[in-house]
Amino acid sequence: MKHHFTPCIRLLKTVSIIIFYFVINTLLTGCNNIILMHPKGNVGLQERSLILIALTLMLIVVIPAITMTIIFAVKYRSSNTHNNYNPNWTNNHKIEITIWSIPIIIITILATLTWKSTHTLDPQKKITSTLDPITIQVIALDWKWLFIYPKENIATINEIVFPINTPLQFNITSNSVMNAFFIPQLGSQIYAMAGMHTILHLIANQPGIYKGISSNFSGYGFSGMKFNAIATKNIEEFKEWVQMIHLSHKKLNNMEFYEKLARPTENHPVEYFSEVKVNLFNDVINKFAHST
Repeated sequence: MKHHFTPCIRLLKTVSIIIFYFVINTLLTGCNNIILMHPKGNVGLQERSLILIALTLMLIVVIPAITMTIIFAVKYRSSNTHNNYNPNWTNNHKIEITIWSIPIIIITILATLTWKSTHTLDPQKKITSTLDPITIQVIALDWKWLFIYPKENIATINEIVFPINTPLQFNITSNSVMNAFFIPQLGSQIYAMAGMHTILHLIANQPGIYKGISSNFSGYGFSGMKFNAIATKNIEEFKEWVQMIHLSHKKLNNMEFYEKLARPTENHPVEYFSEVKVNLFNDVINKFAHST
């Protein structure tokens, strides 16, 4: 009778393994909509590696714990009188060493990875490159994104364009409530706050159109607060886009027009401005600094 339940235990082990591989296969190959796991820039690649390493380390504890729970439930059930069940044991050095040493090792590895990655992937850390970075000033409005290219003297609503393999420096603030700027396939979301200036460095290594979002709830029109981040194949295509913006008849050259633009709107269309008021980004920050 002792071996009567062995096939059942083996079956449970097999089922556990199948479930494990099914979950991993679904996460890594079946969920193409999880764009966070399909990075297109160096920062995003490093962050994905960190996520996968952390997930693997956690599964070292989770999978055995689930498996043992199923096995013990079957092996030591009340109807199985052929296994020695002793709930009153007080000490087992092998078990104590195992259940304490493995979590300690995993936590130590995770702490080391976190420490190193925190410094390596610091949003304010400049990306090493032979090319000069493109500066893009970002202002979170209700409920749209205003992007200013100070060097090119242009601005856009809900669209940015930049060449691949060129570092990007985003200077970010908010004209209203706290928001969060995030291009998942490029990595590193960062908060946008009124009266404050945050910095984010990113890079795209493959051409394409990447979705940008607000990852912090900011009111009624939050769900439509999206933008396109377009990485061109070369600098020439970027310059052509800049020249196209300069042909626009719209100009963002005074605070009165800016305040009208900043009024709440939902699902705002892409707009282009061929001229921008000098130091508009700093003026937006300062108007909140003076109010405090």
